[in-house]
Amino acid sequence: MVHRILIVTAVAAEADSVSAGLAPGGPGLLPLPGGLVLRRHTGPDDGGPLVDVLVGGVGPAAVAASTGTALAHASLTSPGNPYDLVVSAGIAGGFQPLAPLGSVVVSASVIAADLGAETPDGYLTVEELGFGRSAHPVPDALTGRIAAALDTGGLPHTVAPVLTVSTVTGTAGRAAELAERHPGAAAEAMEGFGVAEAAAAYGVPVVEIRAVSNAVGPRDRAAWRIGEALGALRHTFELLSRTVFLEPSP
Repeated sequence: MVHRILIVTAVAAEADSVSAGLAPGGPGLLPLPGGLVLRRHTGPDDGGPLVDVLVGGVGPAAVAASTGTALAHASLTSPGNPYDLVVSAGIAGGFQPLAPLGSVVVSASVIAADLGAETPDGYLTVEELGFGRSAHPVPDALTGRIAAALDTGGLPHTVAPVLTVSTVTGTAGRAAELAERHPGAAAEAMEGFGVAEAAAAYGVPVVEIRAVSNAVGPRDRAAWRIGEALGALRHTFELLSRTVFLEPSP
């Protein structure tokens, strides 16, 4: 059985790093509606997994729409053979000291950190308001397999909640507020929850994987390590393509 994986990034630089880890050669290109393009790696002929990489856009709304488009296309063109796993991937800010720069965070859950309401008594999630959801848990079996693959490759990592925000944190006060509201969260990015919502609509398991390029807190571009994080992202998917992507999803 060939396993089918969809990996969704925000921008092309992240997709380039993911693709470089998946295969030494260039992928095939598959146009989708709306001007989207899948980068297709491997396939049934050589017995490896079929892995599609999609540049989905920045922010939860854009990436939910693009992920939904890719999933709808797969359901129409490959009936009975949908994706086995959807991965939200890219670089991110890391909460210190849980997620040092250059390390990788694997989502124990994907959380919409600002989807709710501010009240005089504090923040309320959409669940507390009585509608919607703000979190997608990730199966322990899946995160355990990913963590084991990263351990084997000697790649520093942590399994912890990953937050999705629409406005990136740029102050110490906001970082402390998020850390208090979501204990144990290790990373912050802008797309994971949008990807997770689309995957859930199609009943496909989802996980978020982030390489840490900067600390969550006061904005300091000089301290960012984007190249290092993109290198860790490439290494991550090189390891996963040899292990987890060859196995059935839980």
